[in-house]
Amino acid sequence: PHTIHCGPDGIYVSALGAPDGNGPGGIFVIDHDTFAVKGRWELDRGPQQLAYDFWWHLGYDTAITSEWGTPNMVEAGVNPELLLAGEYGHKLHIWDLPKRRHRQEIDLGKEQQMVLELRPAHDPTKAYGFVGVVVSLKDLSSSIWTWYLDGSTYKVEKVIEVPAEPADPNDLPPLLKGFKAVPPLVSDINLSLDDRWLYVSAWGTGEFLQFDVSDPFKPKKTGSVHLGGIVRKAAHPKSGPLNGGPQMVELSRDGNRAYLTNSLYASWDEQFYPEGIKSWVTSIHARPEGGLSLDDGFFSTFEQRTHQVHLEGGDASSDSYCYS
Repeated sequence: PHTIHCGPDGIYVSALGAPDGNGPGGIFVIDHDTFAVKGRWELDRGPQQLAYDFWWHLGYDTAITSEWGTPNMVEAGVNPELLLAGEYGHKLHIWDLPKRRHRQEIDLGKEQQMVLELRPAHDPTKAYGFVGVVVSLKDLSSSIWTWYLDGSTYKVEKVIEVPAEPADPNDLPPLLKGFKAVPPLVSDINLSLDDRWLYVSAWGTGEFLQFDVSDPFKPKKTGSVHLGGIVRKAAHPKSGPLNGGPQMVELSRDGNRAYLTNSLYASWDEQFYPEGIKSWVTSIHARPEGGLSLDDGFFSTFEQRTHQVHLEGGDASSDSYCYS
């Protein structure tokens, strides 16, 4: 299981695959009151096999799902053979939400590997959103794409590219030595409640970025801070050199604070940070006019691996807000 959202008829949960570790991945529904599993959500999954994240446009009766890989493809870490063959997820899937049926498949291309985090516009009258791609086989870059409704069909357009950074092979883990570069490995994104600011975690290079997405097709970079990173190991003002990098990101509802953790998944942590992840969590000040600052934030370390942060009372990733 991965993503959880509360729907009108139950708790929706995405799953990467079947009990044997293979596909298909998909969504199952849990009863609101008893937490009993009611069954799989899809009545007709069409060509969809891989799964990861899901979200929806309630006002358009539409669900969107993304792709990572089956449990057998991800549990032991990145499989270089599968990656170079373009076998990890590279598609989005559009669904008829009330009918529970697959409507459309959007292929970003096999070079775009691991189409992960989905962030739809919070405005219920808008049918667009953003999705992050972990790595391009062409140049190790990461990217952000905007999906949008055009007539009766959904389309996608690449709007942000985060480049890889050249590096001395001696500073790289075995998996990356032959590439002589650090991929950004964008592992999470988040969108402010007013749909103006998009935040991007580059777990590999240790960079946390802010973009003004008032125009979702022409983002403008407005802020960046460095923490950790495979090579950079950038320090926080309240720490020494850090490992891991900005990973899961959460935003306060007022948009003034971003919260970061540094662990992705144990086997992936060990591949990209073989010295071992030393867990930390921090908050970053997001200026109302744009820009990021490490001042006035907290920094804390943990004995156990930290992955996700949510805020009591809700945050920018809370379930769809009520509207009339």
